[in-house]
Amino acid sequence: MHIIVPIKQVPQTSDVQMDKQTGTMIRSSSASILNPLDLYAISTALQLKDRCQARVSVITMGPQSAVKVLKEAIAMGCDDAVHLTDRAFGGSDTWATSYILSLAVKKLGIPDLIITGERATDGDTAQVGPALASWLGLPAITYVSKIETVDDTFLVVERLMEEGYQKVKTTLPALLTVVKEISSVRLPTLSGKKRAMASSIAVWDAQALDADSRFIGLKGSPTKVVKIDVPKVGRNCIVAKVEDDASLVAAVDQLMAFLDEKDLLPKGGAHHG
Repeated sequence: MHIIVPIKQVPQTSDVQMDKQTGTMIRSSSASILNPLDLYAISTALQLKDRCQARVSVITMGPQSAVKVLKEAIAMGCDDAVHLTDRAFGGSDTWATSYILSLAVKKLGIPDLIITGERATDGDTAQVGPALASWLGLPAITYVSKIETVDDTFLVVERLMEEGYQKVKTTLPALLTVVKEISSVRLPTLSGKKRAMASSIAVWDAQALDADSRFIGLKGSPTKVVKIDVPKVGRNCIVAKVEDDASLVAAVDQLMAFLDEKDLLPKGGAHHG
């Protein structure tokens, strides 16, 4: 069995910056990490590797720094990795990204199973997984919380739904997007880190993928961000410093007066005197 896991390097949540002109994320100035939800996809693939003697390949699209997340995946136990990088890929939306990933999957050879995280924390769209399945003509099952049965021709899974769980059976090859409930995250081992350091990462650009220039990058992306607003949080705080008994009494009086002014005290209740 061959399993492919597409993963993504994302900015840390507190370090996201946007280009107001293009509506795209500025990745060069942000500290980046492996998308946290992709960790569950990797761990699920590695569980199947143990169970079915599968080979697990990881692929990512991004700048040179994205090699870091591929090495991390290999350290966790994945077998090989492919880095898709080209300036022509810059600014790709979910449609263009899924197209580029589909070319990489075809070049690797359609696997028995593709496993992705539920979504990426930077875009939060959950579109790339299903779109990738569409490009490849594969059945897609989203929000998978458990893999019950798997063999060479089909698998049975449970999906997490708003009203409970749904059991689904599909033929292989197929694509799954998984939720946190499916597994615990597998940590890199020392031997895995040594193997990752020595691993050779395949690098493919647009030419290697024979990508159609009309479908990649900012120009090939039908999704456009037309406006970006940064929410402004305004707070007028009152700070009461307590240094001794006298200042404590004053602070309590100040707090009670504020609550009384805002009509937040119980009606008929005793006030501090």
